[in-house]
Amino acid sequence: MTISHLRFGPHEIHAPYLIGTDQANFVACHQFSFLERFDVLKYARPGGVFLLASIYGPEEVWERLPREVQQTILDKRLRFYVIDAFKVASDIGMGGRINTVMQTCFFAISGILPEAQAIEQIKQSIRKTYGKRGEAVVQKNFQAVDATLEHLYEVNVPTAIADAIHLASAAGTAEPVRTNGHGRGKPLPMLTRRPPVPVEAPDFVRRVLGPMIEGSGDSLPVSALPCDGTYPSGTAQWEKRNIGLEIPVWDPDICIQCGKCVMVCPHAVIREKIYDATRLKEAPETFLSTVARFKEFPGMQYTLQVSPEDCTGCGLCVEACPVKDKRQVGHKAINMAPQPPLREREKTNWEFFLTLPDVDGTNLNLAAIKNSQLVTPLFEFSGACSGCGETPYIKLATQLFGDRMIVANATGCSSIYGGNLPTTPWTMNHEGRGPAWSNSLFEDNAEFGLGMRLTLDKQREYASELLTRCAGIVGEDLVQELLGADQSHEARIKAQRERVALLKQRLQAIDGANDLVQSLLSVADALVRKSVWIIGGDGWAYDIGFGGLDHVLASGRDVNILVLDTEVYSNTGGQASKSTPRGAVAKFAARGKGTPKKDLGMLAMAYGNVYVARVAMGANDQQTLHAFLEAEAYDGPSLIIAYSHCIAQGIDMRKGLEQQKLAVQSGYWPLYRCNPARAEQGKNPLILDSKEPTIPLEQYAYNETRYRMLLQSDEKRAEALMQLAKHDVQARWQQYRELAEAHHNG
Repeated sequence: MTISHLRFGPHEIHAPYLIGTDQANFVACHQFSFLERFDVLKYARPGGVFLLASIYGPEEVWERLPREVQQTILDKRLRFYVIDAFKVASDIGMGGRINTVMQTCFFAISGILPEAQAIEQIKQSIRKTYGKRGEAVVQKNFQAVDATLEHLYEVNVPTAIADAIHLASAAGTAEPVRTNGHGRGKPLPMLTRRPPVPVEAPDFVRRVLGPMIEGSGDSLPVSALPCDGTYPSGTAQWEKRNIGLEIPVWDPDICIQCGKCVMVCPHAVIREKIYDATRLKEAPETFLSTVARFKEFPGMQYTLQVSPEDCTGCGLCVEACPVKDKRQVGHKAINMAPQPPLREREKTNWEFFLTLPDVDGTNLNLAAIKNSQLVTPLFEFSGACSGCGETPYIKLATQLFGDRMIVANATGCSSIYGGNLPTTPWTMNHEGRGPAWSNSLFEDNAEFGLGMRLTLDKQREYASELLTRCAGIVGEDLVQELLGADQSHEARIKAQRERVALLKQRLQAIDGANDLVQSLLSVADALVRKSVWIIGGDGWAYDIGFGGLDHVLASGRDVNILVLDTEVYSNTGGQASKSTPRGAVAKFAARGKGTPKKDLGMLAMAYGNVYVARVAMGANDQQTLHAFLEAEAYDGPSLIIAYSHCIAQGIDMRKGLEQQKLAVQSGYWPLYRCNPARAEQGKNPLILDSKEPTIPLEQYAYNETRYRMLLQSDEKRAEALMQLAKHDVQARWQQYRELAEAHHNG
């Protein structure tokens, strides 16, 4: 949540920047759900104005408000206005962009300027701000301004809260209900502001993270914080932000159980499970299930479930669904529906869903999408943007390798949604295993991750040495099994874990203090294969951290590098990077970037011993899955460059997967995998996974504001750069095709 403080007036202001309690003449809340979680009106001064973006109209909004909000409005005698800002923006074609709508409301209500003058000034500001993005964008914002006044309503606030508390005698329980403030006698649930985290949350979450979540972290004493800076994993599950106006609803009758919607979900709120039918005896009445269509699980049941309170309503799942209902145009196996009426029902279903046993992926064919998505992700409910193009790749890595991942993360978007206080989306499985994550700087993250690899290798070397010396204590057979274990498959890694557990058991059974034994106990876990991942964006990989990245690639060490390529510095304001394509507008490239995108993959392939893949989940999810599995299996450095659509590119985020597909079809983003292990078999290491360009580059590029802006401001330069960009595409495609078709002698 972002809180903006604004002071202005006709004279010089001598006051703190922050507006304190009971000081604000005007308070606007852009998300209705914030009222359930935060004391938004504590800032409002008596007699002030409260503006709420609400899906409920002036006649019904009062009865939907938490009791605390109602009481504050009455106590402070606030004037109360509502507008369905999201409907206004959506009807005009602006999606969820409601800033223009809410800004217009402010001027219309506040009376700071005469209405006509305020509207004129707003439209001038719109043209100045959005003019470079095209006349269509300007006109949509103009329409939003004009439509706002027609949909802005003042609420007739009652003089008191007409509480009628009734005690229900059924089953000997008391169920509080209330009648609404307009005296219509309609029984309603007793709505109160909910605690920042559920009561069942762990003590540390309730005592320390809860106050941070509700915005009162400054009240915490220093002694309440972890002295070593480490925080527990898996805490994002307790936030329950409820920001999605719509959530996906599953239709089991037509679902083909492909798992694609699960795979693309940026926040891991859609899950699938296979389970025994006897489990349904305890299921809620509204819990949906159907017969599983998995050859590995005959006679089992299947459920696709959504966490309603964690969903952001991005709609990527619907876009990814391949099913089309022949009986109803536009209907798929998963469809968006308003969240509020479904929240409590699906919350109950979600809680039951979590009690179902997880599938053991050890012996599962994870190279199949539907199978891989049965594995519980260990990255969930992050604070990333709705429809984020980066997080699905991270989530996928945790499904495949999460119980043994060690992550070095570069500063950027992935550090904000991955480890920003108060919560973290990195979590653990039912055995308590999960990724270990730490963040480093832009300039040294690759070296940071390499240090993790070197440390693990040294610990394994030391453990092997100690193990040999302890053979007489723990048994020669166990020592040989531990040292010679094949850990190339998850089942074999599991077997090694069991051997290490046996080793610890035997060591702990030895009487008396023994330095050799204690030393081996401290490093025994290093005998189990770990997966080191170095993760960051293009600003790190292509620019500031490239020197370190190159050093790590040249080291030959077994590390996996994942570049989340948005082609711009997304987290710091949209500055151009060396990944930014020719012709795109960004900060420091206002006239369109005049040079081509750096080919990081080709540079890495030049070493000859680096696994390199370029992927785009929206274009080919199966190729993406293969690339992750191959990269991790490769004994050496691997580099995955992942197309990550981003709001900074100026796209409708719901169409992010389609934009990825267009990037591949235009030839701009060729998909490939270069595996040096193939060369050892006498095969060409490079496999080109996408076809020759089938659409013009403009069909892809001009869907994005970053390209269209230049067309508006300097059409001649835009056309010239587009021609050069098209030449870049053709030249690069030709180069890759020749490499892929070249005869290889091993």
